[in-house]
Amino acid sequence: MLGICGGIAAYKSAELVRLLRKQDIEVRVVMTQAAMQFISPLTFQALSANPVSTNLLDTEEENAMGHINLARWADKIIIAPATANSMAKFSLGLADDLLSTLYLAATCPVYIAPAMNQAMWNKAITQEHIQRLETQGVHIIGPEEGEQACGETGGGRMSEPAKILAVLTRQVTPKFFKNINILITAGPTREALDPVRYISNRSSGKMGYALAEAALYAGANVTLVSGPVTITAPDKLNLVAVETAEQMYQAVISRIPEQHVFIAAAAVADYSPITASKEKIKKQQDKHRIELQKTKDILAEVALGADRPDFIVGFAAETENLEHYAKNKLKQKNLDMIAANWVGRTQGGFDSDENALEVFWDAGQKTLKMTDKKQLAVQLIALIAEKMNEKNTT
Repeated sequence: MLGICGGIAAYKSAELVRLLRKQDIEVRVVMTQAAMQFISPLTFQALSANPVSTNLLDTEEENAMGHINLARWADKIIIAPATANSMAKFSLGLADDLLSTLYLAATCPVYIAPAMNQAMWNKAITQEHIQRLETQGVHIIGPEEGEQACGETGGGRMSEPAKILAVLTRQVTPKFFKNINILITAGPTREALDPVRYISNRSSGKMGYALAEAALYAGANVTLVSGPVTITAPDKLNLVAVETAEQMYQAVISRIPEQHVFIAAAAVADYSPITASKEKIKKQQDKHRIELQKTKDILAEVALGADRPDFIVGFAAETENLEHYAKNKLKQKNLDMIAANWVGRTQGGFDSDENALEVFWDAGQKTLKMTDKKQLAVQLIALIAEKMNEKNTT
């Protein structure tokens, strides 16, 4: 069940419905009168393939108790966007429209994604209502920092639909990785040619950062070693920013003895220049030769080292023979699991917000279909949890 309150962020709710339906999740929508001033109910009827409910006293309902019927139907309720006014009503138990009455009648888990001006979000009374809702068992998603429709910048932006989807569909309980240390690498590395130029790749770091967020939710203590990216790291993790393959190697190796799980999602450069010019290389000759050397294989050294973590996951990005190369890498590097994906295709891979994975381990494999990387990360963390539990109980 999706509840929509009156705010400019209501346009994001249409994308949330689309993403939920893409996961074969049935969606029914409840809109406040104010929400309908921002976006039409017809939009959500078309996207959800279900009628949109807007009135508390609906004579078309068989028993005229729409709020009770909807509350019984829902497995989960997400209210996005949730305004300051609506959250105040929910926290105080006020019920003067369909959505607030539905909230009061609900016995299923309730999630709220706030959206409002930063000053309203920071107001003490708003924070009191948030705290009261949390004590009532409501799950709060976001909000995020950033530029707002009013032109101001700060907290109060509604979380992106993909993040909301990831929270709603998480398959690992928050307790599973409690007291477990997980080290994740993410993003590309840059190997300097001169003070201006470098060798790198197209990795955005989105997958590694999504894995870090999913692991945090599962209760882990997360260290994220990241190459240069433009993504903001989730709160409550230990971020180690690096640039070169050598820096990533040193950051990982020095921290591995304390780790229980290692997930190597970074796209580390395979080669780096033997020497980097101290001055900018001028374009004078038709040809310029640069001698390269192999970088250290971080994943192999961790997997074969004396301080090997309990569970190691590698990644393989391939343009051909994906299963063959992935299985070889799984065996040769002594990994517990490898997640392989196609690159150089029209959908998924580097730079994209979506991806699909073929995941292999010694006794089997699983296909994770094309979806948003945040959702994909949730699925992969759940699979890691499952296989790690099997390994530790056999």
